[in-house]
Amino acid sequence: MSTPYAKLPAWADYGLIPLINLVVAFLVAGLVVLLVGESPIRAAGLLIDGAFGSGSGIAYTLYYATSFIFTGLAVAVAFHCGLFNIGGEGQAYVGGLGVALACLAFDGIFPWYLTFLFAILGSAAIGAAWAFLPAYFQAKRGSHIVITTIMFNFIAASLMVYLLVGPLKPPTSMAPQTRTFLDGAHLPKLGWVLEAMGMTVRATPLNITFILALVASVAVWVLIWRTRLGYEIRTQGFSPRAARYAGIGEARIIVITMLISGALAGMMALNPVMGDQHRLQLDFVTGAGFVGIAVALMGRSHPAGIVPAAILFGMLYQGGAEIAFEMPHISRDMIVIIQGLVILFAGALEHMFRPAIQAAFASISPRRAGLEPAKSGSV
Repeated sequence: MSTPYAKLPAWADYGLIPLINLVVAFLVAGLVVLLVGESPIRAAGLLIDGAFGSGSGIAYTLYYATSFIFTGLAVAVAFHCGLFNIGGEGQAYVGGLGVALACLAFDGIFPWYLTFLFAILGSAAIGAAWAFLPAYFQAKRGSHIVITTIMFNFIAASLMVYLLVGPLKPPTSMAPQTRTFLDGAHLPKLGWVLEAMGMTVRATPLNITFILALVASVAVWVLIWRTRLGYEIRTQGFSPRAARYAGIGEARIIVITMLISGALAGMMALNPVMGDQHRLQLDFVTGAGFVGIAVALMGRSHPAGIVPAAILFGMLYQGGAEIAFEMPHISRDMIVIIQGLVILFAGALEHMFRPAIQAAFASISPRRAGLEPAKSGSV
C-alpha cells in the first residue's frame, strides 16, 4: 500500500510550496536569460535593484502592486465560492468609467477626499454591475463563469473604445480620452512616506490608493473568515451539495460573491485613473486583471499571501523595465516570458511539488499523516 500524504502545516502550504514554485520559476527564467547570451546573476541583480534599490524604484513597485492587490482579491473571493472569475480585466476597465464619471462631475466642486469617496462607490458599483450578468447566467442558466466573464472582457474593451472616441472625448481633442481632471480629483502621493525614511523619491505615481488596497485586504479577510456570509461562500465553494443541505441558496450566494468580486476589480481603476493619469484613457488596465489570477493563486487566495504576491509581480514589472534598459539582448518580450514562467509555476503547476513535500512530511511526522502505530489488540 502506498504511503498516505501528510496534512501540511499552514506555513508549508501557504509559504514553502509557493516559495519552491517561485525559485523553480526563476531558475528556469535564468536558463532563458543564459540562452540569449546574458548573465542570469546580473539580470537578477538588476531586477532586484531596479525594484528595491532606490526610493523611486520602491514607489513604482508598490504602485504596480496596488493594482494587483485589487484584482488578486477579486479573483480570490470568487475562488472561495468555487468560481473562476477571469473577467477582472473587463470589470476593472469599466470600473474606470465609474471613477471618471465621479471625477468629471465633482472635481471642480469637492475636495479630493470627497471626490475619492464618490469614485470608490462609482468604480465598485460599475465593476459589480459588469459581473452581475455572468453571475446570473451561471446561477440561473448554468452558463460557465469562465466563458461568460472572458467574453465580457471583450465587450468592456469595445464599450470603452466607443465612449472614449465619442461621448466622453472633449470636442477639441483628438486623443481617445477624457479631459484632464481638476485638482479636486488628484489623489495625494505617498512619496513623502519613503522620504521620511531617508530615501530619495522623484515624481512617482504611488498614491493613497495603496492604503485603500491594504484596507480592502483586511476587509476581505474579515468577510471570508469572520462573517456568516463568508462562511456561506466557503461552504458553497467547498461542497455545493453540503451548502444546499444547509439551506444556503446557491443562486443567491453565487450572485453576491460575483458582485463583491466585480466591485473589487472595479476599484483597481482608482489607482491609474485617479492616482496617476488624472484622466480616463484606453488600455489603462494593461493586463492587471489577468495578473490578479496569478497573484490569487500564489497567495493561496488569502489576503496575507495576496499582498506579498502582488509586490512580487510589482517587482517583476518595475525591475523588468530596468533589465530591458541595461541588458540590450533582453527585450520587453523576454520580461513577459519571465513573468509568464512565474505565472506558470505559481498557477498551472502550483501542485507539481506538493506530493513529494507531503510524502516527506508523512515520513517525518507519521502521526500527522495518521500513520501512528496501531494499539495493542486492535485489528
